Amino acid sequence: MRTILISGASRGIGLNIAHKELKEGNRISLGIRDLESLKGSAIDPKKWPEGKILINHYDALKKITAENWIKNTVDKFGGFDSVINCSGVLSKVPFLYKDGDEEDILNTLNINFLAIWHLCKLSWDHLCTSRRGRIIVLVSMSGKRSKGDLAAYSSSKFALMGLCQTMKNKGWDENIRISAICPSWVNTKMAQNISSLDKSSMTQPEDIAEICSTILKLPTQSVPFEIALNCNYEI
Repeated sequence: MRTILISGASRGIGLNIAHKELKEGNRISLGIRDLESLKGSAIDPKKWPEGKILINHYDALKKITAENWIKNTVDKFGGFDSVINCSGVLSKVPFLYKDGDEEDILNTLNINFLAIWHLCKLSWDHLCTSRRGRIIVLVSMSGKRSKGDLAAYSSSKFALMGLCQTMKNKGWDENIRISAICPSWVNTKMAQNISSLDKSSMTQPEDIAEICSTILKLPTQSVPFEIALNCNYEI
């Protein structure tokens, strides 16, 4: 059994991952902004045995909420061994941004990069203690290549990939393994705002949940660092 912190689990990819891990028999500690958002969902705590789900208020722009989340998890479960980062925000700010777009750029970097760095840093000692630590980060193919003109979004994801590579180096001797999952289009509300692909042609959130589940089961010597998922052909 694993004890897993999951951010961004109120919908989409994060919700599907959380549901999958509950079905696998793991304990999950969720960090979400709206504590009421899980009511009636597949991971509504009322639908699961007591002690399987811990709900925490988490705002990626407020460091104190990450600190409280970690403390609550340790107090409740005694520790944890895995962190799955699913929170993120889409920005359409282009390279030739307009005056006033700086706030959007900084917000994107703070949520997609710095908040994840902070959460992983806070989690580090607990992952080291477990001796089987896992960090899974939903990076995006936009962290490997830039297509179009989503400059702010792609820059935040490139930074996040660099962080994943550095965490891999730092955690290797502590048996902490990092996995950067890099999908292109996933059938979520975020993709629907910018992609013309049919929903059925996209990678599905439950597919990524299955990948995460497999990663968490693999022995330390077999954990992949990077998984690129393309639902459409790229040159």
